[in-house]
Amino acid sequence: MRGVLGLLAAVLVTLPFSHRLYAWLAAPLVAKLPEGAHMIAVEVASPFFAPLKLAFFVALVLAMPWLLYQAWAFVAPGLYQREKRLAMPLLVSAVTLFYAGCAFAYFLVLPTVFGFLTGVTPEGVAMMTDINAYLDFVLVIFLAFGLSFELPVALVILSLLGWVTPEQMKEARGYAIVGVFIVAAIVTPPDVISQLMLAIPMMLLYELGILASRWLVPSRDRARDS
Repeated sequence: MRGVLGLLAAVLVTLPFSHRLYAWLAAPLVAKLPEGAHMIAVEVASPFFAPLKLAFFVALVLAMPWLLYQAWAFVAPGLYQREKRLAMPLLVSAVTLFYAGCAFAYFLVLPTVFGFLTGVTPEGVAMMTDINAYLDFVLVIFLAFGLSFELPVALVILSLLGWVTPEQMKEARGYAIVGVFIVAAIVTPPDVISQLMLAIPMMLLYELGILASRWLVPSRDRARDS
């Protein structure tokens, strides 16, 4: 209930700025549109519902630390002290990496993608994107990059659970690279640039996950032996 109340409070804060938030979200595309081109609203209710949906999404992202803290407070009494020491840094890392993924998508990926898409628009075709379709497209990009940046946390959790070891992850690096490029090809627009802009950070994050697992697993083993 506290988590829900916190989310509702965040929604109430973001709703008055819904149109300003949408203008900020649309800036990467608007900056790349040809002179005289603009975004359009195909559906009658799109000018109302698109900013409203964006305001709720922003509120959810802003309230994520509070929601995760409430989930942590619910399960913490049943955890051992060692698990408590590991859980909080993992939660903080997960939130930070998700924010970093969204920021990376907004400031680097979206301008590059829209520059490419506007550059390959056939002559005589006016590029006028529907505001609702644009919102859905950008939110998918945000979720894709935000969740992809969680890769080190996922690897650390798998390692702490004993399902994989850092040595196994190192040996499976080749398969991981292939999997990363497959994921990038699925979740990004159909251009090589955006696929590389997701695949390269994921490969670096995979290596970061191996290093973090290698650092944490011996600590876990020493604590178990003691």
